[in-house]
Amino acid sequence: MTKRPWAARAYAGGAFAAAGAAVIVSVLSASAAWLVIWLAAALLLAYQAWLRRVADERRTARQMSELNLATIEALALAIDAKDETTPNHIRRVQAYATGLARGLGLSEGEVEAVKTAALLHDIGKLAIPDYILAKPGPLTPEEFQKVRVHPEVGAEILRGVPFPYPVASLILSHHERWDGRGYPAGLKEHDIPLGARVICVADYFEALTSDRPYHRAAGQEAAVEVLRQEAGRALDPRLVELFLTILPTLATEIETADPPVGRAAPQLQTGEGRRTMGTHPGPVPSSRVFDNIAVAHREIHALYQVAQTMGTKLTVDDTMTLISAKLSNLVPFSTCALFLYSPSREHLQCRFATGADSELIQQLTLRSGQGLTGWVARNRRPLVNARPGTDLEAMGSKAPTVLQSALVCPLMFNDRLIGTLGVYHTEAGFYHEDHARLLDRVCEQAAAVISNAVVFEQTQEDSLTDPLTGLPNTRSLFGHLARELARAERHKSDVSLVVMDLDDFKDINDTFGHRAGDWALRETARVLRGAIRPYDMCVRYAGDEFIVVLSGCGRGEAETKRLELQAAVSRIALEVEGRRVPLSISAGMAVFPHDGDNYDQLVARADRQMYQDKSRRRSESSRRMGAGAPVAGPPLLS
Repeated sequence: MTKRPWAARAYAGGAFAAAGAAVIVSVLSASAAWLVIWLAAALLLAYQAWLRRVADERRTARQMSELNLATIEALALAIDAKDETTPNHIRRVQAYATGLARGLGLSEGEVEAVKTAALLHDIGKLAIPDYILAKPGPLTPEEFQKVRVHPEVGAEILRGVPFPYPVASLILSHHERWDGRGYPAGLKEHDIPLGARVICVADYFEALTSDRPYHRAAGQEAAVEVLRQEAGRALDPRLVELFLTILPTLATEIETADPPVGRAAPQLQTGEGRRTMGTHPGPVPSSRVFDNIAVAHREIHALYQVAQTMGTKLTVDDTMTLISAKLSNLVPFSTCALFLYSPSREHLQCRFATGADSELIQQLTLRSGQGLTGWVARNRRPLVNARPGTDLEAMGSKAPTVLQSALVCPLMFNDRLIGTLGVYHTEAGFYHEDHARLLDRVCEQAAAVISNAVVFEQTQEDSLTDPLTGLPNTRSLFGHLARELARAERHKSDVSLVVMDLDDFKDINDTFGHRAGDWALRETARVLRGAIRPYDMCVRYAGDEFIVVLSGCGRGEAETKRLELQAAVSRIALEVEGRRVPLSISAGMAVFPHDGDNYDQLVARADRQMYQDKSRRRSESSRRMGAGAPVAGPPLLS
């Protein structure tokens, strides 16, 4: 058995006291000798008690130090677990820094100081708001200033902990730079504690090779090259050289560590037979505590990304494309669909769908209360693990679908139903209450954004539409014609413009009033729109003028269409105050690129031809009236 140091000292003290007592006994009387022996024994007992007390105090101090370190280590691991993008960051920094410290030949106490400081170097991040840590873009000067305080906060937290070696000073200085441009004190070169310089190299390399909100992970070769570039600037050049020498060994040790120091973030577990955080029955094993912290923070990070996405686009389709991309990180799905509610018609129409069988979903239009989507809309409550085929069956569709489970939540804005947002999965029973909770949170944010997008689209449509005829207006014409001309130029094809003007429209207004004039314009618009192809455009240009854009039409085909449009208008039968009001329209034509290569040239050419046609038609009408022949157009009354 190995004797404790204090016991050895006690035995030595006892032997010395006994020897002294023996000498004294030889020269003193018997009674005096016994007194001396008694005093020596008392002294020995007191000395042994003192040694035991010293040993107990040292043991208590060591235990308290270990307890303090364990507590702070747990806190540091909890902070690391919160980090969505850099899980296990501090463990890898600790491994790199410890290996570099040993490679430098530091004493065991100095190595332990580096090891402990590396573990706790980011504890000051407690003072940085999560939205700054997770921000994907560059920080503002104010946000970066907030980040710069974390070494001081960390050092202050640990200043009162009785470590047997310096730790706080290393944490305080681990963001100082070799060139003096670091923080918080702007220390330079050897003024920076050696242990802090070691941690700085390890932290720098780990940051380069990890995914961060503001950059993707670099490969090891690229990271090594950056370290070489920063040697003598941000980093101690001697430490960089040593680190790169021992890096292969360190990398192997990290990969083979037990337990391994991995990079994989804890995943939100889903599916049948699996549970998410918050649904685990009974106590959570200690090995899963940090995973659960990571999962909880992953939710916050994903919700933050979804919220950040919203409002960056104006249209419903663009908004949903971004939301669905971010939502997949939070609630897994095979298909995502948005249904918009029409209060006037009391039905829900699929406005957006992406993923498996999205073509089937896009065809759905359901009444309130019909199918699972209609049920959610009527009851304003989510449905978890409903059967997607219910909606198809409600529409009378017998088409098979690979989708087996659905989670659908209502979209409410100001107590008003906007529609529903649903996610679908090919695995049966895939969704759980946690998924419903998360999707409901997303819907709370998405409802207002989608409502605004719908209003924007309606406003945009109104701004591009003539309110009287329902045709696109001049503003619409500019954008459409610019696209068609650009396409025609690429494909070396033609685009024709037909400019038309109702004959004697002023006389209709003056004789029968503006109500009859509006009626004439609406009927003309209806006939013109019905006489062109679906992909051509008919525009109410101004007052009683109309323009038709015919894509891919040459001069011959456009001339045929011009005559066809004029004939269609002449067949309109308007009855006003019991009298028939005939309509006729004059038309001119221009063809790109033969008659012009831009909007102004084409419209001007077609407009001149239109007035020539109007003049010719009037001349023909006058000749017929003079000859007593029937008149096909004006005068107004027949």
